[in-house]
Amino acid sequence: MDPRENSSRYLDLELNDEYKYPEYGSRPGHDDYFTNREFLLQYSNTKSSKTYQNYEDITVKRYIGSGVAFVSLITDNLLSHPFLILRRQCQVNHASVRYHLLPFTLVPTVCHLHQHQGLTTLWKGLGSALLVRGMTLGIEDLISKLTPWPKEISWHSSLKQFCQHTMLKCVSLAIVTPFYSASFVETVQSEIASEKPGILDVFREGFIRLLNWGAPAKGRMLPIWALIVPTVALGITRYLFSMMVRGATFRILQCTMSKDATNAAAVQERNLTASLTATIASDVVFYPCETVVHRLYLQGTRTIIDNLDSGRSVLAILTNYSGVMDCYNSCLSQEGTSGLYKGFGALILQYAAHVALIKLSRFVLSEIGSLLEKPKSIPPPPVDNSPPAISNIANPPKSYLLP
Repeated sequence: MDPRENSSRYLDLELNDEYKYPEYGSRPGHDDYFTNREFLLQYSNTKSSKTYQNYEDITVKRYIGSGVAFVSLITDNLLSHPFLILRRQCQVNHASVRYHLLPFTLVPTVCHLHQHQGLTTLWKGLGSALLVRGMTLGIEDLISKLTPWPKEISWHSSLKQFCQHTMLKCVSLAIVTPFYSASFVETVQSEIASEKPGILDVFREGFIRLLNWGAPAKGRMLPIWALIVPTVALGITRYLFSMMVRGATFRILQCTMSKDATNAAAVQERNLTASLTATIASDVVFYPCETVVHRLYLQGTRTIIDNLDSGRSVLAILTNYSGVMDCYNSCLSQEGTSGLYKGFGALILQYAAHVALIKLSRFVLSEIGSLLEKPKSIPPPPVDNSPPAISNIANPPKSYLLP
């Protein structure tokens, strides 16, 4: 066996002793040969197409992924609120002429709103919306601590855990429904025709709806139990659909991306892409159901909204739906199928801005990360001092058979 192939077995042997191992004895250039051979292998690896990342590069990429995820979270909770208001005002206006199915028709309307009501008109109800989201998370956490129901599940969870997690989501949605409907009213009512609500008015209105369980508190307002059933059904169906789309998208990305992208930064990027894809898919698929439920929230509240046909006037919403199916059938008969998709252009604008902001933040953070990375110096190609395979090739032996 060649000692060079497994040098660990010959560490205690004096290979340079020409009396014991004459074939591996010290020769001119012998040590340089083995050193340069290893150097040549390292140099060829650095010049190959396969790149090896060090710890600093992986850390920088992880920070970039965390920054992009933070920007996505801020966009989802804050910067998407104006588009959410436009979408909801279009959905609840059953008498509108312009449906705003494309985002281009909303541009002049938004300009007219800013001219007549100022820049804050599309940020109304933001405080109550954030309070309701925080309340939802708090209720889910409290229920998970008081019961054995898990707050989060994975693909490795059992069927029992899945059912318990679904029950937790249903209970939390049912508890939050009165406060969510009160917050919804604050996001669609016009500021120039209504009193500006206080910070904690969403809890007061929610408790009023919750206490009037069987009988409506005002006129045509539906009882709270008539709102809880469609809200829970829509919320849990949308959540399960989003979870399936997210899992399928993550698996597809995991199969299509390179096998070397197994670090934390690559996994974080796949999770962000899968979550955004699931959110967009669920909003698009359940948009008609959302329109019906939002109209039921606003019935009987005597809310005055902005008229998005022109953006210069306001109008009162007066409906008399008896339930979900009555609202659905009335929308189809009076407004057509496209009536269920009123304000869909605002949804397109919302996610176009969301994706553009994520791309921009990733580009900016990547440029900052490239400035923080240490410059990599490529070693010069070493000189191969290997002995020639055939010696004295310049002076071949003479043949005495030739004259």
